[in-house]
Amino acid sequence: MNYSVLVEAYEKLEKTSKRLEKTYFISELFKKISEEELIKIIYLLQGNIFSKLDERKIGMGSRLMLKAISLSSGASIAKIEKEWANKGDLGIVAENILKKRKQTAFFSKKLTISKVFDNLQKLSELEGKGTVSKKINFVLDLLTSAKPNEAKFIIRTIIGGLRINVAEGLIRDAIVWTYFPKVIGIFFKCDKCKKIVPHSINCISCGSKLNNKFKDEVKRKYKETYSPKNVEDIKKINLKKYPFILIKDEKLAREIYNRFVFIVQDAYDKTNDFGKVIKVAKSLNFDKLSMAIGAPLNPMLAIKAESIESALKAVGNPALIEEKLDGFRLQIHKDKNGVKLFTRRLENVSKQFSELIPLIKSNIKSREFIIDSEVTGYDPETGRIFPFQYISQRIKRKYDLEKKAKEIPVRINVFDIMYKNGKSLISLSQKERRKILEGIIKEEKRKIILTNKLISGSEKEIKKFYKDSLKKDNEGIMIKSLESRYVPGRRVGGWLKMKPIRETLDLIITSAEWGQGKRANWMSSFTLSCKNKNKLFEIGKVGTGILEKKGELTFENLTKKLIPLIISEKGKKVKLKPKIIFEIAYDEIQKSKNYSSGYALRFPRVVRIRLDLGFEGVDNIERIERIYNNQKK
Repeated sequence: MNYSVLVEAYEKLEKTSKRLEKTYFISELFKKISEEELIKIIYLLQGNIFSKLDERKIGMGSRLMLKAISLSSGASIAKIEKEWANKGDLGIVAENILKKRKQTAFFSKKLTISKVFDNLQKLSELEGKGTVSKKINFVLDLLTSAKPNEAKFIIRTIIGGLRINVAEGLIRDAIVWTYFPKVIGIFFKCDKCKKIVPHSINCISCGSKLNNKFKDEVKRKYKETYSPKNVEDIKKINLKKYPFILIKDEKLAREIYNRFVFIVQDAYDKTNDFGKVIKVAKSLNFDKLSMAIGAPLNPMLAIKAESIESALKAVGNPALIEEKLDGFRLQIHKDKNGVKLFTRRLENVSKQFSELIPLIKSNIKSREFIIDSEVTGYDPETGRIFPFQYISQRIKRKYDLEKKAKEIPVRINVFDIMYKNGKSLISLSQKERRKILEGIIKEEKRKIILTNKLISGSEKEIKKFYKDSLKKDNEGIMIKSLESRYVPGRRVGGWLKMKPIRETLDLIITSAEWGQGKRANWMSSFTLSCKNKNKLFEIGKVGTGILEKKGELTFENLTKKLIPLIISEKGKKVKLKPKIIFEIAYDEIQKSKNYSSGYALRFPRVVRIRLDLGFEGVDNIERIERIYNNQKK
């Protein structure tokens, strides 16, 4: 299949923000593509060329792409850089530059999806002497044959910024639309273009009014239809046999459609790979898919709780209460081949924390498992828990691993289990999963323990547990429904977290960077500084909390305020007169060598612009040091 077919879909997806339209375009693309290329399409739609569980990387940054664009177009790097600073999107720059290309290379030919995909995968395999030149040649091989709009998406894929906003939920729904029976009442037929589309005011495909008599047409024309009485009836039939499901009850139609969505979501939750899901989608044989040791799941996430009272209303009474620890998530996999350790972002850190592997083998009594835990660092002399920033040094470390393990030993705090001896446990209740855990964990002080828990519906008891948790240098508490299943990768009502609100800081903007893509004409990453006497010292960068469209605090409005304050520009970086002050919320202040203040903010976000403050209102280093010293008390 020609790459132009995918590019046409990219362009449609880029132009709309409507969920139904995006899902329809992806579904139509699936119908055109051969089975062999479907897996490639799935990854390319997500802006990747590998499954997200694959550790290989393309390994080409923007600077190398400038050279490739220059060689393929004849334009100078200086000219390309100038347009890049103006447009903020290297893909658009490549498109514009190649439009001006005087002639196409004699040996150019139409690009196929497989050619693009295979060339980009080869970039990750190159190493050793001459690697840079070889990588550029592989990209040139594509750009010399690419149409300008094809070049735009090739460049964006390589540098990791596709900008078509295709989330996992869209791919899931598109699989349902493409391969499952159409539930009449959810789907209708357009009289004009004859497309079968989901219910909306007008046809997604051509904009015409939909035919509400489609149900009668299906009854007349199609012998192979099925009318279930309830959702459970769906399990009794071969769905491949029926192109349509006829249901009188609109509520039941929605329940059955949601059941189809659940089937695909469950398959993805188990595999974390839509490539595997699409492979079995045509046959609807999702039972083939299962969890696999070594293939990490997306961790279940928690929602913030405003109060203990509201949390209990949300999760039920009684609830499972656990200490919320200041560490990092560690997903532990074990089978006959050994133990693998993964972070929240699915990075393999088995080497960095290899000292934990013998401990896991001897203290977790099960042949195979996937377990969720939080790892905390501690002072080897006092046992006091270290803040997250101390063990974060170990996650990315490649050298002196044994030395660092002795300096910053860690403890595994186990709190959930998703898989045991060949069986998925994610559909079991929280209560059942905790019971299984308690049966297989052999606790060892300072090494491996189950998280401290309380099962209670008493606000008074939970409040005391919360205060005790804070006294132990923990972040707060988790409040969990005893009946909730484990839902990978999403924030759902089953888990809530509660921790103290930190004091906000008033910090001044001293520099910024021009954005890319949708934010190409706006400043979008702002460097914050605090005071030390009358001098300013950097303490972090922020972009979260600023809106893209409506409201006073938008990137556009902020850029207008900052443009008159520009002192100098270098590439995308802009140095600014210190005039605009942000009120900043954050999770924690950490020690840092990356900023001149010696500190950094963890998860900073803008609350508002402080128009009421002048330079004297900017927070000083003494206050930041005081908060840093007190935040664990």
